[in-house]
Amino acid sequence: MSLLNAEWRPGFGTIVTWFAIDKAGKIAVMVNNCYGELPRILLSTENVEALLDKMSEFMWDESSEFLSDTPNKQGELKVDLYSAWRYGHLQSKDSVVEHLEFDLAESASYAEANLSVNKGFFVYHGVEGDNEGADYPVGYSGKSEMGDYFRYLVPTKFANVNDIPEALHCVLVKSDSFDFASDQLLRNDEVERHFYQMFSSWTNEKRGRI
Repeated sequence: MSLLNAEWRPGFGTIVTWFAIDKAGKIAVMVNNCYGELPRILLSTENVEALLDKMSEFMWDESSEFLSDTPNKQGELKVDLYSAWRYGHLQSKDSVVEHLEFDLAESASYAEANLSVNKGFFVYHGVEGDNEGADYPVGYSGKSEMGDYFRYLVPTKFANVNDIPEALHCVLVKSDSFDFASDQLLRNDEVERHFYQMFSSWTNEKRGRI
């Protein structure tokens, strides 16, 4: 039985990755780290868990069904905010970048940095931890709470929807208000406000107005 459905709620032990398009058409990988909410419209999508799995397989170059014909973008590695919980043992952002550069060299397409450097995706992570306040996005000037999504990796060469097989567009959630280039934090209680429509439905509606 699928774990993801309209009744699903975030909680300890379940990490879900979903995929979003902002108002400028840029794409982000959203990792909820157990506590981040998911858009209700996504959870109401039929067979959503299998579709997310297929998208993840494509993203990590593990799919035999969907093969990418887009060359690596060969961008630069750029870290915006990072987790105090995950990287508290490192001394600075430079140390985090160095750690990620080493992982990219060692793990290639399986490294998380590959998602921004070569795939062109923004990467947002949910604030995690074993209790409120144990984790926070280092470098963010405001307050954050568990489940808030912070901007972790920023591409310098951007992906667009044409880089993703059309058969997987149905799993992309679209926002007309959120901007990955400028918005560092997606508050957990505002996920639904910003991401309430599927990209496929938005595209069909737009075509209908032409």
